[in-house]
Amino acid sequence: MNAVEVSGLRKSYDGVEAVRGIDFELRSGEVFGLLGPNGAGKTTTVEILVGYRRRDAGEVRVLGADPERAARTWRGRIGVVPQSGELFPNLSVLEHLELFAGYYETPRPAREVLALVGLEEKAGAKSRTLSGGQRRRLDLGVALVGDPELLFLDEPTTGFDPSARRAAWDTIRALRSLGKTILLTTHYIEE
Repeated sequence: MNAVEVSGLRKSYDGVEAVRGIDFELRSGEVFGLLGPNGAGKTTTVEILVGYRRRDAGEVRVLGADPERAARTWRGRIGVVPQSGELFPNLSVLEHLELFAGYYETPRPAREVLALVGLEEKAGAKSRTLSGGQRRRLDLGVALVGDPELLFLDEPTTGFDPSARRAAWDTIRALRSLGKTILLTTHYIEE
């Protein structure tokens, strides 16, 4: 079964084509990457797939639904790690996860998510004190706390040092072993 189906997807901004008729399919349980330089339309594509942005043309199905018309329950089946997330500076790591867990009917336990993203030792730390890599891991934790079937990771390792990048890939492999379907964007060819 396909988790994502895209056919003839197009999007323009002020006459400039950001997405030019792309086609792809993502099977359930697969890790799929959109590779391209900055400005190639990767983030625009993800925004269309999660229903944040309207497409100009083409057909899109995500978990069997058109994101532009998907029911509220559909949103609980996806998790999104945007290119740059905004955290609440005075909330702790655990408080972030508990807050976002409250938006879902059957969330993954916050402490379990802490372990999954490797932030157990930072549970009580305010988000403003986290390093860049720790903030990205918290972004991932926020996306995972709803226990989504399908996870969108937009440039998940941008700004990471080589060690942090390897740890991020270990986490992605762990998510795949949990049966998650993952679509990620990157401009790093080695990824």
